[in-house]
Amino acid sequence: MLLALASFLFAVARPQAMMKLPSRIQTVVLAMDTSGSMRAQDIKPDRMHAAREAAKQFLADQPLGVSVGLVSVAGTASVAQRPTRKKDDLIAALDRLQPQRGTALGNGLIISLATLLPRGEIDVNAFLNAAAEKDAKSKDAKGRGATPQAGARIDGGAAGGGPGAGGGNRNGNSNGNSNGSNNGSNNAANREGGSFASRDAAAGAGGAGAKAAAPASDRSVAIVLLSDGDSNTGPDVIDAAKVAADHGVRVYTVGIGTPEGVVISVEGWSARVRLEEQALKQVADMTGAEYFRAQDAEGLKRVYQTLSARLAFDKTDLVEISALFAALGALLAACAALLSLWWYGRVL
Repeated sequence: MLLALASFLFAVARPQAMMKLPSRIQTVVLAMDTSGSMRAQDIKPDRMHAAREAAKQFLADQPLGVSVGLVSVAGTASVAQRPTRKKDDLIAALDRLQPQRGTALGNGLIISLATLLPRGEIDVNAFLNAAAEKDAKSKDAKGRGATPQAGARIDGGAAGGGPGAGGGNRNGNSNGNSNGSNNGSNNAANREGGSFASRDAAAGAGGAGAKAAAPASDRSVAIVLLSDGDSNTGPDVIDAAKVAADHGVRVYTVGIGTPEGVVISVEGWSARVRLEEQALKQVADMTGAEYFRAQDAEGLKRVYQTLSARLAFDKTDLVEISALFAALGALLAACAALLSLWWYGRVL
């Protein structure tokens, strides 16, 4: 009985405890790197196949009420599947993904945001125009640099930056493909979701004109970006991450590959493709999310399982637990009454 009274006293004190709470997640966008570097076989059978199979497992683990979208990220970014709860449609979209030339992670992230927030909150054109102006100013400040010579070897391979060599000659590809990548991303956005008219163009372009939300404040949405981290064309992925942070969207990043990398050969071109983690870590940190690293197929599946758990229970908060102590007190009081009846034939 004394224990019961003690529990009731604790309940009156309204104790609190840190507890994991169920998520309010409603929509997740998977942004998958489909550049030529995904042909690398440092993850068996290759990065693309391993990523596709792990993504299917991730889809299977999602609750029925969660919509998932798919964005393909190569030299341009496009919406492979708009957010849906139909897992068969998503699996079919995953199976259609094929490696392409170039890697534009900035484009991929901004298109993912526009897909995730389709009510005019992201102005893709404003962002890409601001990125182009920033790039032009940077080039003017630096002046014209020397152009890498064709046939230059990279880490023992032949000329980098050739067709499909996602981790090849970054400078050589960046200048030539930036405009095409931007236009391709605009077209993809317009095809899939119409014109993304911005609620505030400055916010869509990563500017300071709009009131920014706190990072990770929107718990109903999230982006999962899977890549080897080597972006060689298009706008800076860090600028896109700033836009995500300003809209309270978490961007979980998954690095696929190994730091030492492997040499891939495509259409007579060779390049060493490594896992570049710095940008991926920075994106996750800026948006209040997490970075995960996968160096083999099983590790990638475990990463997606962990992500599923994070999204299912993604909030830790102080919760009042008075009811627990009150229930415990009632249980102890009932036990005391039963024991009293057994021993003394009456309730004390």
